Amino acid sequence: MKRPISADRFSKRLLILLVAISLAACSPRSEQDSSPIPERTRVEKLLISNHVVTMAGDARHSEAMAVAINGERISWVGSHGEAEASLVADETINLGDQALLPGFIDAHGHATGMATFTQLANVASPPVGATQNIEDLKEALKRFIAERQIPDGDWVIGRGYDDSLLEEQRHPNRDELDAVSTTHPIYLIHVSGHLAAVNSRALARAGINAESEDPPGGHIRRRPGSTEPNGVLEETAASQFRQYLSSAIKDPVGAVGSAMAEYAAAGITTVQDGAASPDLIATLKSADKAGLVNLDVVVYPFGQADEYQVADSYQFGEYDGRIKVAGIKLMLDGSPQGKTAYLTKPYHVPPHGQSDDYRGYPNIPQDRVDQLVSHYVTRGIPIIAHANGDAAADMLIQAVHEAPDAAGADHRTVMIHAQTVREDQLTQMKTLGMVPSFFSAHTFYWGDWHRDSVLGDTRGSRISPTASTLARGMPFTVHNDAPVVPPDMRRLLWATTNRITRSGQVLGSDQRISTYNALRAVTLHAAYQHFEEADKGSIEVGKLADLVVLSTNPLTLPTTDLLDLNINRTYSRGAEVFNRTAASGL
Repeated sequence: MKRPISADRFSKRLLILLVAISLAACSPRSEQDSSPIPERTRVEKLLISNHVVTMAGDARHSEAMAVAINGERISWVGSHGEAEASLVADETINLGDQALLPGFIDAHGHATGMATFTQLANVASPPVGATQNIEDLKEALKRFIAERQIPDGDWVIGRGYDDSLLEEQRHPNRDELDAVSTTHPIYLIHVSGHLAAVNSRALARAGINAESEDPPGGHIRRRPGSTEPNGVLEETAASQFRQYLSSAIKDPVGAVGSAMAEYAAAGITTVQDGAASPDLIATLKSADKAGLVNLDVVVYPFGQADEYQVADSYQFGEYDGRIKVAGIKLMLDGSPQGKTAYLTKPYHVPPHGQSDDYRGYPNIPQDRVDQLVSHYVTRGIPIIAHANGDAAADMLIQAVHEAPDAAGADHRTVMIHAQTVREDQLTQMKTLGMVPSFFSAHTFYWGDWHRDSVLGDTRGSRISPTASTLARGMPFTVHNDAPVVPPDMRRLLWATTNRITRSGQVLGSDQRISTYNALRAVTLHAAYQHFEEADKGSIEVGKLADLVVLSTNPLTLPTTDLLDLNINRTYSRGAEVFNRTAASGL
């Protein structure tokens, strides 16, 4: 029999029960909910955007996502809601409708060339410069001499003149440059980098006269009916003047910093320096030690003069600070717009003084190409090889095919420019594991010139055949070849997707590709080309936080509007290296 509960005992039990109910009501979780309380992870930086284009996997669209950064790498990627629930950030940047993409990768260019060109006279045609004709060019040089107060006897060096765009449709000659100055040696670098125009004083300084023979792989143009040089030089005849560039550069290390700023403003996070000399590599490393290099720079020293010395001189494949010697560069032929590229069929309109069967010429013979490619492939040293003409492309393809260790190896030999590669050559390149890197900006800058003068309509419409390459499932990249043209990635994307020439005509509509595939060519595929796809090219956890913020989502724009994009921010290894608002002072 139960004992009755006294009034005191009942009151005490009631009080305990009421306290328990009160505590349970205040508790955020019931006793039945035994799951652990989630702890939010602290991250250094959190970028939130309604339009994140990761370039990862099969996703071909943007998503509303958040991207967390710790140190130099991406530490977390997820939805806005997941980020709010699970992360605490030291710095949160809400980008709204601005798009977040992987940083753009320079598939081919010349970083130290960009640095050098910041200190030379700009004699380029629009939109890069203001030179419309030879008189404009002469006046620009006279102003440059006066403004820089260049002493008599010192070099005057200009860059970017383009005979295809000058009203006269020809190169300036020595007499016209003598009219600028006879007391200064004058050296003008053609926009392609493969030709030069110099005055009489410069010819004398270099020891070039009527008795001078053409150097191997080059040509000295002559006055009509004479052996006297007219001042225009091709390929190796022009390249000997590069030794005088250093005299025009007063602060080479500081110039590297200026070049890095221009790349960062274009959304580029990895820069290439192709065909760099030992002196230029030393300058890059000095700039890096001075804290002026805030982007990754992949360097390819020139490798066809003495391959044994080059192969033994560098530690390939590892970053030293922000500089990595990634492989070597070969130069097999010249420039299509300068009509020195090596073709299998004659030029549509041969250059002045050449016969109707003129096809350009190689820089080095086939047996030498075979030797070089075999040497580097055997040693596991990556190769990027300049080949504009389809005959030069044949030379490279043959060399890779015959290299004893190429079969089955992951050599990724890159054909730089690949302007005129044929369909059969693309098939061979896929079989051999080669990567074409197309100078697709040509469709705008020189598309009309290629169609009307260089190659004719049929061949001209096929330059940079990106759609043909895409159809084969091959990785490929596109590039600006800065400083040949500025490192403007917006114009590169626009040119690749639209193929619109200066005159507003479409050059090869069947070779146009989508914005997404053009973006892959400057992100994930460019990382692959450099053997860096594990670290770069897409927004994924563990990869470097190399990112670019665009004013709007490029995937939703008509391709004709891609030029309207703005680069708003650039991040390299997690650090902001460009901010459009700060740069404009707004």
